[in-house]
Amino acid sequence: MRKNRTIASTILRTVEWSTFAVVIIIVSLVYYLTQPVRCSRVLYLPAGSSGSIITYLHRAGIDVNGLDRVLMRFLGYPQHGWIDIGSTRLTKADFLYKITHAKAALVPVTLIPGETRALFFDKLARQLGLDRRRLEEAYKKYAPYPDGVIWPETYYVPKGISAEHLAYYLVKRSLARHEALARKFFGLYNEKKWFRYVTIASIIQKEAADEKEMPIIASVIYNRLKKGMPLQMDGALNYGRYSHVKVTKRRIREDATRFNTYRYSGLPPWPVGSVSLDALKAAVKPAQTPYLYFVKGKNGRHIFTSRYSSHLKAIRSGKK
Repeated sequence: MRKNRTIASTILRTVEWSTFAVVIIIVSLVYYLTQPVRCSRVLYLPAGSSGSIITYLHRAGIDVNGLDRVLMRFLGYPQHGWIDIGSTRLTKADFLYKITHAKAALVPVTLIPGETRALFFDKLARQLGLDRRRLEEAYKKYAPYPDGVIWPETYYVPKGISAEHLAYYLVKRSLARHEALARKFFGLYNEKKWFRYVTIASIIQKEAADEKEMPIIASVIYNRLKKGMPLQMDGALNYGRYSHVKVTKRRIREDATRFNTYRYSGLPPWPVGSVSLDALKAAVKPAQTPYLYFVKGKNGRHIFTSRYSSHLKAIRSGKK
């Protein structure tokens, strides 16, 4: 009988301690889930497992850990892409719920081939209600060149995204595209050498009447560079805010930058705008021609010549 009472007493104490332990765990968990989390209102979550997303968020400076990965399993699978969590300060519970359920309202923004970053950022600032100066500052932190880095396409970005996150997203996604293309064309990626091709492509983009002319324009550029001749191309002067400004004789006289290919030999210091895949292909593999000159004809296409006397004749015929 005494033995039975001892066993019963032991079981009772064990149950009491187990219950106490459960209460402690529940209280600790509730306390943990009410702790604040600070982050941007709009977040980008890569596709992947819960663990990889928690690691990504932790590296981005958000206070999450392995326990959060376990807790997310009870809430659902994390979203991927841009999400709007609605606030910059939430409880841990709200944060975990948001990243498994929230979706952002996406706004399409398009960069067309040939457009400059300066004008694209003007449009972004207006369309998304961003501070233009902060967008510029953020871009400079991540981009290797002032222009030609952002790949021309339609991007879907969430309302409420910060200038910092948008610049980071555009640059990182575009650089990945540049690297992939370089590896496809050459088998390796050398940023400096690659963006020399992008610079050539950006002039082709500005000068060519259509895709068919691009390899021929490219041949003129390479032929002139080989001979040490200045490029003397108006497209190089359509940089920055001069993207759609007609190049005049006065502008050619007064522009003292390296983009003035009438004054300086060689290429501009960096691309003069965004480039299409066709322009890049032309820069990488130009047509083989003897041409050194071209001028726009009556039909809007260019007349290509290899001698200056023929070029002058083409100019006169184009004016008639």
